[in-house]
Amino acid sequence: MTHLRIATRGSPLALWQADHVASELRRLHPDLSTELIRIKTTGDKILDVPLAKIGGKGLFTKEIEEAMLDDRADLAVHSMKDVPTELPEGLDIRVILEREDPRDAYATITGGGFATLPEDARIGTSSLRRVSQLKARFPGFSFVALRGNVQTRLNTLGTEVEAVILAAAGVKRLKISDEMHGYFSTEEMLPAVAQGAIGIETRSNDDATNAYVDVLHHQDSADQVAAERGFLARLEGGCQVPIGAHAVLDGDQLRLEGLVAEVDGSLIIRRSITGARSEAVSLGVKLADEVLDAGGKRILDALYDQEANAT
Repeated sequence: MTHLRIATRGSPLALWQADHVASELRRLHPDLSTELIRIKTTGDKILDVPLAKIGGKGLFTKEIEEAMLDDRADLAVHSMKDVPTELPEGLDIRVILEREDPRDAYATITGGGFATLPEDARIGTSSLRRVSQLKARFPGFSFVALRGNVQTRLNTLGTEVEAVILAAAGVKRLKISDEMHGYFSTEEMLPAVAQGAIGIETRSNDDATNAYVDVLHHQDSADQVAAERGFLARLEGGCQVPIGAHAVLDGDQLRLEGLVAEVDGSLIIRRSITGARSEAVSLGVKLADEVLDAGGKRILDALYDQEANAT
């Protein structure tokens, strides 16, 4: 019997994702046994500082990838929104599973939408992408950077904050949809790059493991993620900057929407592009160039300079 060691973060959501992959692999390959290897990443260790202030990329992947390169694990399961666009030599994102809902969900003290909140409501999120888009619509809101697992963040509702925003995919996977009061449409809140997508990372030369995991690949989801990550890669952004993107498919056509925003919401540069899904990555790059030329470069340069001066 073949035994596969699956590296994962230790949060309830990460463990759900890794266990889901393990269960699917065992179901499809009865000759397999699996083991979850829990790894604490830099992003998991530093919970009292907003991610945007920690700086750097790979905050939730570096230690996991080291375990694979050191042969302590055979594959890793990631939330793709946490994965940098540049991977260590010898590793590949081999598989993208069928994507869950990419939108953002919210819970509020009023039980209604954001328009029902007080003008000076405190919103719980550590995402600059969410902050910038909400500030444009609700300039009186203040924002509280929440870290930790999903339930920890929800527990702040009514005490520290008047609303909490979470990724809809995590909410649905953890079966806590009944604690939510609504979902932002992608027009109201453009999601994070690859939000809702699970990826499987393997060693490029590990043919045996790659053959086992390939059966889980979902091409439609992979094309959407490829376009969004192409956009992000051209912007040289990470998951801690105000960048959003969302791709949808219509047959062989792919429509990608992307944005770069000022953190205070004073300027949001949002553009879209449509083309052949076979050109997913290049569509992302082309859209990024349009956003950069329209003012996105100035926004990102200023943000990166600010990060550099803070470290």
